[in-house]
Amino acid sequence: MKDLIRGIQEHKVGRRTFLGWSAVAAGAAALVGTGTGLIKVGPETAEAAAAAEEGQWKTAACWHNCGGRCLNKVLVKDGMVIRQKTDDTHADTPNNPQQRGCARGRSQRKQVFAVDRLKYPMKRKNWAPGGGKKELRGQDEWVRISWDEAIEIMASETKRIKEKFGPRSILLGGGSEIGRTLASFGGYTNHSGTTSWGSWRWGPAKFGMAEGYSETSINDRLDLRNSQLIVIWGGNPAASAGGSPTYHYLQAKKAGAKFIIIDPIRTQSVELLADEWIPIYPGTDHAMALGVAHTLLTEDSPTNPMIEWDFLNKCTVGFDADHMPEGVDKKENFKDYVLGVTDGKPKTAEWAAEICGVDAATIKRFAREIAKTKKTALLTAWAPARTHNSDSWPQMFMTLGAMCGHMGESGRMTGVSCHRHTANGGPNLVTGGSSGVPGVKNPITDSINDAELWDAVLNGKYTAGFNKKVDIDIQMIVHGNGATLQTREGMTKGIAAHRKVEFVVTMGHFMTTQATYSDLVLPVTTPWESEGGLLTGQREILIYYTRISQPLFEAKSDMAVAVEVAKKLGLDEKVINPMSEKQQLFNQLVGAKVMKADGTGMEALLTITDADIAAWGVTGAKPQQGRITLAEFTEKGIYHVERRPGDKLGFIAYDTFRKDPEKNKLKTATGKLEIHSKALQELIKGYGFTQIQPIPTYNPPTEGYEATFKDFKGKVKGEFPLQAINPHYLRRSHSVFDNVDWLREAFPNKIQLSTADAEARGIMDGDTVLLTSRHGKVIRVAAVTEAVMPGVVGVPHGAWVDIDPATGIDKAGADNILCGPIPSGQGISGWNSCNVQIEKYNGTPLTPDHTWAPRIPVK
Repeated sequence: MKDLIRGIQEHKVGRRTFLGWSAVAAGAAALVGTGTGLIKVGPETAEAAAAAEEGQWKTAACWHNCGGRCLNKVLVKDGMVIRQKTDDTHADTPNNPQQRGCARGRSQRKQVFAVDRLKYPMKRKNWAPGGGKKELRGQDEWVRISWDEAIEIMASETKRIKEKFGPRSILLGGGSEIGRTLASFGGYTNHSGTTSWGSWRWGPAKFGMAEGYSETSINDRLDLRNSQLIVIWGGNPAASAGGSPTYHYLQAKKAGAKFIIIDPIRTQSVELLADEWIPIYPGTDHAMALGVAHTLLTEDSPTNPMIEWDFLNKCTVGFDADHMPEGVDKKENFKDYVLGVTDGKPKTAEWAAEICGVDAATIKRFAREIAKTKKTALLTAWAPARTHNSDSWPQMFMTLGAMCGHMGESGRMTGVSCHRHTANGGPNLVTGGSSGVPGVKNPITDSINDAELWDAVLNGKYTAGFNKKVDIDIQMIVHGNGATLQTREGMTKGIAAHRKVEFVVTMGHFMTTQATYSDLVLPVTTPWESEGGLLTGQREILIYYTRISQPLFEAKSDMAVAVEVAKKLGLDEKVINPMSEKQQLFNQLVGAKVMKADGTGMEALLTITDADIAAWGVTGAKPQQGRITLAEFTEKGIYHVERRPGDKLGFIAYDTFRKDPEKNKLKTATGKLEIHSKALQELIKGYGFTQIQPIPTYNPPTEGYEATFKDFKGKVKGEFPLQAINPHYLRRSHSVFDNVDWLREAFPNKIQLSTADAEARGIMDGDTVLLTSRHGKVIRVAAVTEAVMPGVVGVPHGAWVDIDPATGIDKAGADNILCGPIPSGQGISGWNSCNVQIEKYNGTPLTPDHTWAPRIPVK
């Protein structure tokens, strides 16, 4: 706290403001974890209630990547935030629910005004041009420096490394603003991957489905209430989909829908929604689906219809020999593969049960239920696809839906239901406009797949396509926004890579993992310290947030840093930042659109007057007529499209295609859903990692269930006999919020393991345990529970790594220390295919991490 006082005094923040921040940090309502994972908020004081009458409520950004984009309001008094609340802008109803924030969003002030905010530019004590003592990255002391020195170091190192090694030697970990500067200075090497999507990222477009983020293959939330059976296969919206999605599911349940949830863990969603929980081994979903398909095929008959043949025959290709794409061998059809005609191995329920852990009787009963229930929603999230070698899984899921005809009609749907489109498919009904800032083209075309990113830095080669390896010599890593080191698999190698190169710089808010392993750290502002902006989450809302605070301490915006570096490099700052922040925001407001009430197209959302243009002091805008005034939108902070059953704003995926597939062709090679997809096969081959068949055959994942055995046939377990998965966790949005002590106390980041696995290893609830994988070691406190399938360990996603230098073991339980960089298919980030062993830790037991000292590098 003395450090915070000193910094505030140095920057002439008023005493009343500081005392207010301190009171907020020390005396705000406590968050208490409950057995259901929910939050209780303590009673507010009379003083806080009285202050509400004097302060000003403002809409603040809740900008993190949970998909929720909920409304976050803060009470500002004397320049300080003293309270937070969420949406109360309209009555809360099932048709038009309030966009209520979760524990993370309501803890936002504890993040923005945290004692461990980066306050000043810093360099590593033993840094020197060329790296200095690079082995001390992550352990070195830090020295406060001026912004002038910081910009000089960054610019001179950029110039030196470019001249010595070429622009391809500079890797941009993240940050569009500094990316503009680097692109203007000769370019940089990029990286890319499937990230959260897993195998849903690029493949579905080839066989006729949507990936679930930009486009959807499921119906909207009001039509979901017409479903009689809702299957959630590998999703936990109650924990991982912020905002209203779980509420939407509850409305469907109240309308009479039965819920079946297939998941290795009895999650919060299972407890809240499910009529049946089907536990399954991670990464074996495809095998179970094949067992379901075999049951549908073998039990189907004219008197016992299990398959909707009319839909299959009209709307798909590749299911059987009579409906193959032109020029393809008829023997490559899916039906013959399932029945074992082509390979001699029928994919029976019994065959599937041995792999997936779901007994054959349950598989068959599930098959009959989805076939016999007319209005079934087959929904999946991205988690089962975050598995090595899973490129055929999305195609298999589509095939299952097509066999039952669950597409293109009310109450019937098949596809991804997660992130911002959880339980609510369809295009956005309200959108923001463009900032008007033109892009800056990067002249370098190199892009390294995330699954081999750190290997490429360490070994100097990466895969650039089928049978194509490219030399690369990365010597500088630039981290803007994002958390590349923390959130890409193989962090052990990632740390080694950061200690190999000549220079690492991070722009950030806190001493995150990538900042810890840098040479230069630059403090940047949060959206609360910006001019404002627009946020959109689910399809019916648009949020306007405004400035809450001036930049704290010496923090600069990401764009200000990019401009200063550009000037030092002799670049034109107008190319980097061609217009003011306020002009960009106004452009977005002018371009905001909303769907017309009759559903025929978009129209302007906001009425803009000459007085508005003059008040904002912007150029290039013209008055326009919209649905609401600019003042109303900016005052309220949110526009919510009102919905009601029977309106013209609903969405039924594939409805026109189903009615007339010839007239309304899909954007696939054949215009139909492709159960046999040569385009998908060629896409995967083109990445240069592994290959697949054009039909959805089962490919055991690397480090999947089968890999836990030394002898699978004899069922003899191997060195790493358990499967670790990385569920999203209420404490964090990915890795964001992990330093907030409220959330650390409420959600203590325990490792979940089954009672059976714990008893076999002498582990008790609350013991500190050691997890070991082929790629690293972590310790955490064990939560022994019946809610986890035996053989499975739940390692919450996103903890900030904290490696003990004496042991080399991570104390935080960072999932990517355990997960290995294993490129497969389209370069899948396979976080849910990881083999581990777990044992009771013999060292010093962990203390609760909410009691750990904050990361304040300069005292």
